[in-house]
Amino acid sequence: MNIGIMGGTFNPIHNAHLLIAEMAREQYSLQHVIFMTGGNPPHKTAITGAEDRFNMTRLAIEGNAYFTDDDYEIKKDGKSYTVETLLYLKEKYPGDKLFFIIGEDSLDDIGKWYEPRRILEMATVLVFPRKTAGTLKEKIGMARRVFDGEILPIDAPVIDISSTDIRGRIGDTKTVKYMLPDKVIEYIKEHNLYADGD
Repeated sequence: MNIGIMGGTFNPIHNAHLLIAEMAREQYSLQHVIFMTGGNPPHKTAITGAEDRFNMTRLAIEGNAYFTDDDYEIKKDGKSYTVETLLYLKEKYPGDKLFFIIGEDSLDDIGKWYEPRRILEMATVLVFPRKTAGTLKEKIGMARRVFDGEILPIDAPVIDISSTDIRGRIGDTKTVKYMLPDKVIEYIKEHNLYADGD
């Protein structure tokens, strides 16, 4: 079975995350995509509580039979490293092939990740564009020359929606409709999240 992993802080999850996951699923015949909400990511600080972010993710993927969630990272102690998450998933899904979905910007930093070569031993890395398909192709070529492993592009449009922008718009009381699922918008309002834009 081919299993996709869509990881992120999801602060908050938005429609670009969902579209990218669906396009990766279709292109690479993934039987399902696991949304792994980051608990305590090593490169980010001062983020909304893990439980709220996980709850929003669960609401966002409702209704898609191919999408599931996993609370491994939000329940574990300490920092959340991708290599540890993949080891956990390898044990949970023995014999299945893992596809780890990242953005072009994350590919830029893969050399700074904890044990990147082990990550590429355990999973095929699927990359979606942040700039253009051309720049993505070049970066994948460079990464392949440095790291052994399978790194493949996701044929997706560049979608200029970011969690940072969404948080800022909410703080400025601007609309975020169509940027994220309605159920997530309702959750944000109900729990008064991002009122200060952070």
